[in-house]
Amino acid sequence: MSSVPESSQLGFGAGLRAEHYQDVLEGTPEIDWFEAISENYMDSGGRPLDVLERVRRDRPIALHGVSLSIGSVDELDRVYLDRLSRLVERIQPTLVTDHLCWCGVGGHPLYDLLPLPYTEESLDHVVERVSRVQDILGRQILLENPSTYVAFSHSTIAEPTFLAELATRADCRILLDINNIYVTSHNLELDPIAYIDSIPAQRVGQFHLAGFTDMGTYLFDTHSAPVHEDVWDLYRRACRRFPDVPTLIEWDAEIPPLARLCEEVERARHESAAATKHADTETSSTAIHG
Repeated sequence: MSSVPESSQLGFGAGLRAEHYQDVLEGTPEIDWFEAISENYMDSGGRPLDVLERVRRDRPIALHGVSLSIGSVDELDRVYLDRLSRLVERIQPTLVTDHLCWCGVGGHPLYDLLPLPYTEESLDHVVERVSRVQDILGRQILLENPSTYVAFSHSTIAEPTFLAELATRADCRILLDINNIYVTSHNLELDPIAYIDSIPAQRVGQFHLAGFTDMGTYLFDTHSAPVHEDVWDLYRRACRRFPDVPTLIEWDAEIPPLARLCEEVERARHESAAATKHADTETSSTAIHG
């Protein structure tokens, strides 16, 4: 098994999906690394885990969870965390990530990524839970900003401020989903640029890019389409602020052939390089004329 690289060296990746298993195993030079949904491989002794291990021999892997429920008031699920720990030990992923959300109550899963009220009380609650999870796993985790459709009237902290404070106090990192920032900002009439500028650069460990569906009165985070041009604009802004952050393309519904997914990966590579070059040019100009 290959060694675990530093996350800043990952480059540009894509979600590993069953529809692409055979093509991925035959070789995908355009994709530097893959992200696997943790829950799909935890208890599988069959083909999915075999494929994941074979891919891991040649490419770095990130494990991306959807069931940690870090914001829930239920006790942390030790059975789930034990299963995740075993998978982490087996795969040795470069990154372990999940979502800033809650997924159930009273032991009953709701099969959704639900938003939190952003208050001092919930911040204290999530900081304590993240610290415990990192102790159990023996490593830092990354939490992803959610796509949001409603806001709690009693929230007292802006989402990016909450995320930044959480990362600092819990000593975790941030999976900055650029599409989610755009969707949330559109739905709640926020400023997506101000959101990005509020995030501490040293805490960002990964980007996500995906496509949304315009429902008319709101945007829906479906991962069923190419990255929208407005999201590419926002991504370039993020690349200038957070250079050398690995980028992952998500496409989870109406999944295209792998060749089409590779085109999105290559565009991310191009946009990142162009944004970084622009930032370097601005820095050099300031140094000369400043």
